[in-house]
Amino acid sequence: MASESLHPASAPSRRTVVAAVGATGLAITLNACGSDDGGSSGSAGSSGTVLGKTADIPEGGGKIFKEQGVVVTQPTAGEFKAFSSKCTHQGCAVTGIAKGVITCPCHQSEFSVSDGSVKKGPATQALPAEKITVSGDSIELA
Repeated sequence: MASESLHPASAPSRRTVVAAVGATGLAITLNACGSDDGGSSGSAGSSGTVLGKTADIPEGGGKIFKEQGVVVTQPTAGEFKAFSSKCTHQGCAVTGIAKGVITCPCHQSEFSVSDGSVKKGPATQALPAEKITVSGDSIELA
């Protein structure tokens, strides 16, 4: 009768245990990532990361924020745009902005500062747009 107390149906399955451990880990991770404690994330009263000042972005040009993986441009006075700094050709980080184009050093693809569109290949897809907010003279990644 001792074998009846070890019936497999009474113990959780391996799949159940693995799922529970995974869910617990995910909950802990999400809780840590979702923390809005105003710490060193660079937030200024909102959920966005402060990238810089509008004065840091030259008209007709832009600035690359390597840590955040974003390039912010000012195609015309007072108009600010943001794009991924990852080239759509092979994933290299863009490194230059001059004469209205964002350039990739790996294969010399060029993208428009106005809309991220391809100006010169080998890239065939535009740089993906990123969301930013401009509040006063501060630019934040949304």
